[in-house]
Amino acid sequence: MSDASAPFDLAAMNRAVIEEFRETGGRAGGMFEGKPLVLVHHTGARSGTERIAPLVPLLDGERIFIFASKGGADTNPDWYHNLLANPDTRVELGTETLPVRVREVTGPERDEVYARQVALEPQFGEYQRSTVRTIPVLELQRT
Repeated sequence: MSDASAPFDLAAMNRAVIEEFRETGGRAGGMFEGKPLVLVHHTGARSGTERIAPLVPLLDGERIFIFASKGGADTNPDWYHNLLANPDTRVELGTETLPVRVREVTGPERDEVYARQVALEPQFGEYQRSTVRTIPVLELQRT
């Protein structure tokens, strides 16, 4: 029997998604069923602790874009700040681990990339409508 009042454990969910991703060669079920998925490694800007964020990207040929939506919350996710502070990192895509450099996408390019993501993954439109902040877009450039 589950306790509906128990707090949501994002860390536990992420651990399960990461494990499933690695066991299946880059796929996961549940809320990620049928969606592209990347595991983005990031180092804590203050703590120096390495973490991994499973994210739904926009894959455009060799280009990888990620979105700091945090489900439409009014604050950016911690991984966003960590990636800006430590932009040289790596990403797991399918069965590959790739070195990448993070670049923030801004202005009209950001708007175009975000609109493309909304067309593919409509929940990203809901996330943007749920917050007053402009959801940041980052490109993970292969190095």
